[in-house]
Amino acid sequence: MKHPLVLLVNEERYELEIRPNRTLLEVIREDLGLTGTKEGCGTGECGACTVLLDGEPINACLTLALQAHGRKVTTIEGLAKGGQLHPLQEAFIRYGAIQCGFCTPGMILTAKALLDKKPKPEEVEIREALVGNLCRCTGYQKIVEAIMSLVRAGGKPGP
Repeated sequence: MKHPLVLLVNEERYELEIRPNRTLLEVIREDLGLTGTKEGCGTGECGACTVLLDGEPINACLTLALQAHGRKVTTIEGLAKGGQLHPLQEAFIRYGAIQCGFCTPGMILTAKALLDKKPKPEEVEIREALVGNLCRCTGYQKIVEAIMSLVRAGGKPGP
């Protein structure tokens, strides 16, 4: 039996009919075709599937899509506006915080949620916020540096 689902994803409204056991990750990737959100572990350990639900970072692999009914979802595709990358995306590029890129969408969305709540976090707070996002390539230092560059530059990617 299918249930109605209404989502506001990246400021676009979607109305779907889905089975109740489908995850938000499945709906985002399979039904909406937004493949920037990745499935890593499928158990909520790696953070590759992180999206923002009403501004809060969540693991889309652990969230039933129906739990997001009527709510605002932001994926990595929703950050760039008018052909311009979001400052976090620019900073990750500038600081070499992207290697294979698999974890990057989750890292960026987690960082966005932190900076939206606390525009000037300390380095330790950035590291604590990223605890649920695993990266096997970068060693985290460049990721932290990219985020700190925005803190130092007042929200714009610094040198």
